[in-house]
Amino acid sequence: MTISELIKLAIREDIGDGDHSALSCIPEKAVGKGKLLVKENGILAGIEIAKEVFHQVDDRISMEILMEDGDAMKVGDIAFYVSGPSRSLLSAERLALNLMQRMSGIATLTKQYVDACAGTKARILDTRKTTPNFRVFEKMAVTMGGGVNHRMGLYDMIMIKDNHIDFAGSIEAALNRVEDYLMAKEKDLKVEIEARNLAEVEEILRVGKGHRIMLDNFNYEDTRTAVKLIGDRYETESSGGINLDTVSEYAKCGVDFISVGALTHSYVGVDLSLKAV
Repeated sequence: MTISELIKLAIREDIGDGDHSALSCIPEKAVGKGKLLVKENGILAGIEIAKEVFHQVDDRISMEILMEDGDAMKVGDIAFYVSGPSRSLLSAERLALNLMQRMSGIATLTKQYVDACAGTKARILDTRKTTPNFRVFEKMAVTMGGGVNHRMGLYDMIMIKDNHIDFAGSIEAALNRVEDYLMAKEKDLKVEIEARNLAEVEEILRVGKGHRIMLDNFNYEDTRTAVKLIGDRYETESSGGINLDTVSEYAKCGVDFISVGALTHSYVGVDLSLKAV
């Protein structure tokens, strides 16, 4: 589903058969102007999404954009001005704010993780732990904060996790079946496989298939050992309970990626407000 389609559904959900608050008390021909006021420091995200919201609600609305997605923002900044029919501005206000506040919260948290890994090669990844039907916006926000998107869904990458291995019977069986499946379906997908301990890392290396090894819930020492064992044969990814207090040390272990579910399930929205001018 496209961004335009998702926004159309969100507008339908919010406005229904009409914004009766605005329709009942605002004159039909009234025009107005508002500003997007920043009330909390962070990373701005969702400007282009808000633009689409206003446009879909009423294409007579115009925007004067002063800041861009990914910009550092501080209290008192004005991100944009918006002008047009007053009823339409009021109808679009909450949806635009909902999207921008949440996206800015994700971008701000992502930037904190990215900054914590400065000086290492580790890149911060998001996960599939996203809000249903809001994933595209959440993953956009991650990139605006300097992170990297992992797979968008179950369709664009193969990830063999612990349950896949257990249901398949073994690491080797899982990897062999994946290889056969991709050949049969004529698909070219990257393959990542989870390792729960160093013995499983060695097993994956013995089988020699796949592209990336996820080191799930490894401690620092075992992560360093695994990175040395793997060398440049696979990409490496640390995962599992990593937070802002620990991410720096995992990055220093030499992994290529660190996946953090908290980016999209434990963020706090940034305080933004649309005020009449």
